[in-house]
Amino acid sequence: MNKKVDQQSADNIRALAVAMVEKANSGHPGGPMGGADFMHILYSEFFNFDPTDMTWPFRDRFFMDAGHLSTLMYAQYYLLGNYKKEDVANFRQWGSITPGHPEVDVQRGIENTSGPLGQGHTMGVGAAIAAKFLAARFGDWMNHKVYGFISDGGVQEEISQGAGRIAGHLGLNNFIMFYDSNDIQLSTPTDEVTTEDTAMKYESWGWKVITIDAHNHDEIRKALTKANSQTEKPTLIIGKTIMGKGCVTSEGKTFEGECELHGQPIGHTGADYTKTLINLGANPESPFDIYEDVSEFYQNLLERKTLEARDKKVEISIWREANPKKAEKLDFFLSGELPTLDFEGIAHKAGLASRAASSGVLAYLAEHVENMIVSSADLSNSDKTDGFLKKTQALKKGDFSGSFLQAGVAELTMACIANGIALHGGVIPVVATFFVFSDYMKPAIRLSGIQELGVKYVWTHDAFRVGEDGPTHQPVEQEAQIRLLEKLKNHRGNPSFLALRPADSAETSVAWKMALENKNTPTGLILSRQGIKDLPTKEASRYQEALAAEKGGYLVKEVENPDVVLIANGSEVATLVAAAEILEAEHNLKVNIASVISEGVFRLQSREYQNSIIPKNKPLFGLTAGLPVNLEGLVGDAGKVYGLEHFGYSAPATVLDDKFGFTGEKVSLQVLEYLKTV
Repeated sequence: MNKKVDQQSADNIRALAVAMVEKANSGHPGGPMGGADFMHILYSEFFNFDPTDMTWPFRDRFFMDAGHLSTLMYAQYYLLGNYKKEDVANFRQWGSITPGHPEVDVQRGIENTSGPLGQGHTMGVGAAIAAKFLAARFGDWMNHKVYGFISDGGVQEEISQGAGRIAGHLGLNNFIMFYDSNDIQLSTPTDEVTTEDTAMKYESWGWKVITIDAHNHDEIRKALTKANSQTEKPTLIIGKTIMGKGCVTSEGKTFEGECELHGQPIGHTGADYTKTLINLGANPESPFDIYEDVSEFYQNLLERKTLEARDKKVEISIWREANPKKAEKLDFFLSGELPTLDFEGIAHKAGLASRAASSGVLAYLAEHVENMIVSSADLSNSDKTDGFLKKTQALKKGDFSGSFLQAGVAELTMACIANGIALHGGVIPVVATFFVFSDYMKPAIRLSGIQELGVKYVWTHDAFRVGEDGPTHQPVEQEAQIRLLEKLKNHRGNPSFLALRPADSAETSVAWKMALENKNTPTGLILSRQGIKDLPTKEASRYQEALAAEKGGYLVKEVENPDVVLIANGSEVATLVAAAEILEAEHNLKVNIASVISEGVFRLQSREYQNSIIPKNKPLFGLTAGLPVNLEGLVGDAGKVYGLEHFGYSAPATVLDDKFGFTGEKVSLQVLEYLKTV
């Protein structure tokens, strides 16, 4: 312990944060100045990692919730050698690796992309669950910690309730969260928006709560020591900090704790940029320097951390030698590879709802994919994830031998936790709820796409055929929203999402195959509540024919030189089959039917293949239980889409089919009317 260099290190972080924001003329300097002491003590004395291998699977992990405090992370990781001087100097600039809000970059210590408040620490909860899940299978040597960093805004976001409840309920003693409590937020002091007792709230959820002066290094040490020794509860360290700690005016007077220091360069406030740098021990002529004593301290620190990691690796090596089969399984889990799976061998009864077919697949996966956690938002018996649950048990405090997470009614929290599980690695997350409640999940779905995470979303009750539950439970616009993500590319240039709406049981098995093989983007399976008549089989097995869905779309009915091509996905494909029977028998028309499970994947195929399925020189008619826009891109300007352009109504599904025009007979009439116009 060296009080002088500890203070210098914290002040160096402050100065770097101030300089980054000032040079970029954009950012949030006040919060990083307040959190600098905690960050330095955490990384110098408690955080376990290997500086020579930042992706080491058994490292501690740090999940930032308050992404606007990115300069706090960049400054700390610059001291650790993960960034260069030019990186911190180019904060928020085009092409820099120090964006305004941190984006996942494990090689440099950034474990998660954060920005929307509340999601970062919730992903940390997910990572802690994944770590517990793996430790239950491979041993207590897997004892790395997950640290979260949250601000007043993150505590206020409603998702914090779900994260706090679940972490406490599961007794995640491997999760330690620092709450940077500085009583200031972007536009107001916190006392203008809240009077809650945060400590009491978290204690009621089953957390250990410690309140400290987070500028007092000894108090920080004591709190982290207590948190690391906790055996039954997650820990919340409420650190009372000062916004803009170290800021002074041009006259050298203290200018701290002011609201205006939150979200703009301090040179635009009552503080003085140059005088503040001098006050913090920095050289205003070279503000991105690491102080000499701090540089020497961190060089020694990196050597020590490397040796500590080496000792841990020796411990792991001994375990590996004593447990070769378990070691092989652990490596397989961490590789992200899948075992050999026989999707064709999964038997389905005739005419199942696709949610029921999915249940059969999940029951199979429960016995063949050992590193999968399935979660449901209090709907497992309705979204049919209970097919998986019946083969395992729920995760419980003190017992993570099961594979099912009962999330309760908390769709957004559940989805964020899944992102955290995926970020941790070694575990495949699946989350399920009704499709209409995907609205609650959109912020996390978006971060799944941005972070390129292989989360599997299961959405059932996919259309107005939810029936008697009425318009609040009947998705109409949701498919259009989700399919927009198939058109949005991630930073690798790939579609940011894979949306799959299978047409029958065989396609449901294929959809699950596609979902599991899609490891670098999220996947959504959109499944029916009602039974669906199996599609006709032409020659081979229905499953073998349904494998063509892996190209996004294929013909389930094909004739030479068709008079019209009918297009749909999901349960509407079977409706088109019924309509085609009428058109052929009563009107002597030749009909092709295309099942397009994913327009996004279909658009990735060759132009020749796309035209062979949906030829532009033929009349094209689409049927969708959602907004017509779902299929308008496939039928083109000359085509016609019959869809739903209003909210649903409360009535039995068969009545709604008739009233809304979604029977084979009524669709055939729509096709005939369309053909009169071409």
